[in-house]
Amino acid sequence: MVAKELAERGLDVLLLEAGPRHAHPRAEWTPFEHDANHPLTGFLRFGPADRSKGGWFRETPQSSFVWQLSGVGGTTQHYFANSPRAYPGAFAGYTGADADAYDTAHRFPFPYSELVPYYEWVEATLPVRTAPMGTKEEVYFRGCETLGIPVQTALTTTGDSYRPQQNAILQPGGHAGRTEDRRLLVFPRSTGCTFCGHCAQGCMQPIRAPRNRFAKRSTDNSYVPMALTADAWAPAGRAAELVTDAYVTRVHTEAGAATGVTWRTGATGESHREDARAVVLAGGCTENPRLWHNSGLPDPNGWVGRGLTDHHLDFVVGVFDHDVGNSRGPGSAARCEFPGRGALEQTGLPPALQALIMTTSDSGIRGAYTNGRGLRGPWDGPTGRVHGPRLADLMRDGGHDRLLNVLILTDDDVEPGNRVLASAFPADAHGPVPKVEVHHRRRGARTLANREFLARKATALLRGAGARAVVRVDTFPVPLHVHSSMRTGLEPRTSVLDADCRSRAVGRLYVADNSALANSLGGPNPTLTTQALATRTAERVFGQVFGGDPWVRTGSPVESTDVRVSRRLAELGL
Repeated sequence: MVAKELAERGLDVLLLEAGPRHAHPRAEWTPFEHDANHPLTGFLRFGPADRSKGGWFRETPQSSFVWQLSGVGGTTQHYFANSPRAYPGAFAGYTGADADAYDTAHRFPFPYSELVPYYEWVEATLPVRTAPMGTKEEVYFRGCETLGIPVQTALTTTGDSYRPQQNAILQPGGHAGRTEDRRLLVFPRSTGCTFCGHCAQGCMQPIRAPRNRFAKRSTDNSYVPMALTADAWAPAGRAAELVTDAYVTRVHTEAGAATGVTWRTGATGESHREDARAVVLAGGCTENPRLWHNSGLPDPNGWVGRGLTDHHLDFVVGVFDHDVGNSRGPGSAARCEFPGRGALEQTGLPPALQALIMTTSDSGIRGAYTNGRGLRGPWDGPTGRVHGPRLADLMRDGGHDRLLNVLILTDDDVEPGNRVLASAFPADAHGPVPKVEVHHRRRGARTLANREFLARKATALLRGAGARAVVRVDTFPVPLHVHSSMRTGLEPRTSVLDADCRSRAVGRLYVADNSALANSLGGPNPTLTTQALATRTAERVFGQVFGGDPWVRTGSPVESTDVRVSRRLAELGL
């Protein structure tokens, strides 16, 4: 995000990516879930470009899995492109009737209204629109209608409601969404989403579409092509330079300010250094603290790596007697909002991932044993993972398409004990490895109460939609939406970054990913807010370091001319 915005304005930008560049997904990827999503060997994993080598190690001293990807585009390569805005109550100055329902001690250090122009900028650039919808959304909305909450029509959410999902997936055009005949799902006869159902395996549809016209607007299909072709379509632009297989191992400083970085090339082991007038970290909630500590950067208040939040996920699954289209279309195109508590998100999955989410529980095995947790409620039976014959019965003969998933996204309090720190395990080629402490997470009473409230709402929704049975999984810790480990904040003693996402301790050093978020946003998916905040951060870098003028409040996004971008991408072999 930052590279694209600064390259457009004529700055010399070097973009370093630790993982691979999947420049030709149709030649390099498959839709097979094991090939894509296996955490050790999949092409969408957290590891080096060479898939014959092991993934990069993190110590997780508990049953958990940090689901982050490496490679150009990062975790957006497999995200569902869900792009809701955060709830206003997560920001400073909020005075709504539900103001006390949020994590009031850790709000963003500026009001929600200040971020709105940056939301609008990103929404216009990607673009973000209402997601394409199909059968599973129709069934989901049927359940929403029984909850006694209204339809949400504005982009800013201020009360309990349900809505079509705001989503960065291009709407179907031509034959897309109307047929499964692959001969017709070819660009330009088909444009946008083809309803293939493989969002989690990356997007390479429609067939023969240029990279910047792939349906899912993941960063590698949108902002990265714009950064690499900025000189072709922005009046003052110059193309950013992208270097892959480049794992940054050190941030250099002089006189208290960042002066550049050293990175290691994975294929050769060689080290390289680049000097710079500003450094922007975007390695994620785990790698940013690791790089900070490995670089020996100051941490005067001890908050680097602290305050890690996620959305305390859970899945509630409805079992239907008829096909609800679980595996077809965009992964998530409908949601319910409960500001101050979190959100319920309809989530469609292909078969292997469907089986995975039903077998990852904190409660043991349904009908076999519980580990003392085994939560009971309006769902059928105690919580727990589905296994053996029961799982086979649900999945056989296309049974996965008779399941409807509701993903619970719980607003999670910032807690200093949830953190990333140095591990006692041996260092790898990039230095000491990180340890992610989320075991027996210090969940506040508010967070726990929110999750239970949402689980009951999800159960009521599924029963209202006609489910003959409802299963609550009690999902084990899968930090998927992770935030806040390098948080911006009002209070200097509990934040790493100031209101401009600039380090309080090191000059000309900024952070521009989820780790900069002040909190867990009230529960909504973090990507759009991170993108808006990164755009704001790029503007601050441009002004504070390079003396440039702000652009978001005075202009509109430079319109991407597809012909120019496509031509330049072809010249670059991308």
